Amino acid sequence: MPSTTANGSATPEHEEYQYTKLIRRVLDTGDARPDRTGTGTIALFAPPSFRFSLLDSTLPLLTTKRTFLRGIVEELIWFVHGRTDSKLLAEKGIKIWDGNGSKEFLESRGLGHRREGDLGPVYGFQWRHFGAEYTDCDADYTGQGVDQLRECIKKIKENPTDRRIILSAWNPKDIPLMALPPCHMMCQFYVQLPPADDPGRKPRLSCLMYQRSADLGLGIPFNIASYALLTHMIAHVTGTEANELIIQLGDAHVYHDHVDALEEQLKREPRPFPKIRWARDDITDIEDFVYSDIVVEGYNPHPSIAMKMSV
Repeated sequence: MPSTTANGSATPEHEEYQYTKLIRRVLDTGDARPDRTGTGTIALFAPPSFRFSLLDSTLPLLTTKRTFLRGIVEELIWFVHGRTDSKLLAEKGIKIWDGNGSKEFLESRGLGHRREGDLGPVYGFQWRHFGAEYTDCDADYTGQGVDQLRECIKKIKENPTDRRIILSAWNPKDIPLMALPPCHMMCQFYVQLPPADDPGRKPRLSCLMYQRSADLGLGIPFNIASYALLTHMIAHVTGTEANELIIQLGDAHVYHDHVDALEEQLKREPRPFPKIRWARDDITDIEDFVYSDIVVEGYNPHPSIAMKMSV
């Protein structure tokens, strides 16, 4: 429930409680279900959407445990560049895709002809080259397929009320070629134009993301921050202001081996979300962002809690 101030007025509840309350609901009322990894889950289908404000440069980086910020940023930049080689991340000490890129895992997916680290036409490839024929992660796909990311940016600039500003990673034709089909499948952007009585205000950019499969312990903290950051980056290069991130989950689940860790996390009180700023203000192309350009200030989370990733 919202708290009250000294004068009796209500203060908004911290937005992170949307996340912790969903975990509590899943643990208390979810269905026990087998899953692809063999770990087993407790799941709910289609819970209420998350809504996070991005105004005033807010970055909803969860605070009830430390989140791997460098991994989030580098993975997103990897997506933006259309990369599909997990070794490019591993070389930077980011091992989040190593399990899905191992030779053993690729062979289990019928993709043993690929070299280790070649994930197939996953997220970034679909964002930048949708419909192109995938050969391997080392090929040059310049000019091939539909560059959905560029199309979204162009529409936000030139036709901001378009209802088709959509970025989709779900390509049924390419699913068999992927080491892991996309969990966060698609997002839609919405531009709120300035009101007539305040024409000097920047247009505000919101993002609605749909996620078919949501690992609440490990994946969702990453996904919230990643799409918030993507919205801030697109807002920066389109001259808009990041407004809101909305996330709709499909299968929202907790892995059995994450239960104890999450019970510990649920005992913690959220702290203020950090702010984001750019180290360089002159970035006009989304491909120009590098890790050092993204400065996160005021992040004071609770300590990390170890959880095993199921592959």
